[in-house]
Amino acid sequence: MICVCFSCVKWGEIRSTFFSVMYSVRQGSVLAPFLFAIYLDDLSEICTPNCSRFIILYADDILLITYSVVDLEKLIRLCERELNWLDMTINVKKSCCLRIGARCDVPCANITTSTGHVLPWTKEIKYLEIFIVQSRAFKCAIDDAKCSFYRAANAIFGKVGRLASIRQSYAVYLRSKNTKIDQD
Repeated sequence: MICVCFSCVKWGEIRSTFFSVMYSVRQGSVLAPFLFAIYLDDLSEICTPNCSRFIILYADDILLITYSVVDLEKLIRLCERELNWLDMTINVKKSCCLRIGARCDVPCANITTSTGHVLPWTKEIKYLEIFIVQSRAFKCAIDDAKCSFYRAANAIFGKVGRLASIRQSYAVYLRSKNTKIDQD
């Protein structure tokens, strides 16, 4: 445990003055997800397999899944109570609701937090770099993943040329990683 820790804020090339950090773990620390999991372990016990409510915790992301909007509202209240006990809150700027199922197109009443903030209904959410979309059945959008793939492929082809063989492309990749290439 670090007893005396100082930090500053860097924005572009400008740095703030250093200030003392009394509590918490640095962002990006390998310890942060582990401590978050310990903190929120009780939260996962709210849901049992028989209660039709599910909580998925990964790193600092929480995904709440229920069969109905009423159950979602109840689950949010339970989570808020647990988070409040831990002196934590829901980040309403990063939170939203999504409906999947036969009634996905039917407008819903707003869900509000205990602090009065409205959690907006949306047609798409991003969870762990995957886009989940509103639909009658569970569906993920892969357009962004395809764009990333084609961007990477075009960057490679831009370096080696479209008519290059796979072996030549692989050789360019290995050279970029400073790896020795066996010549046949």
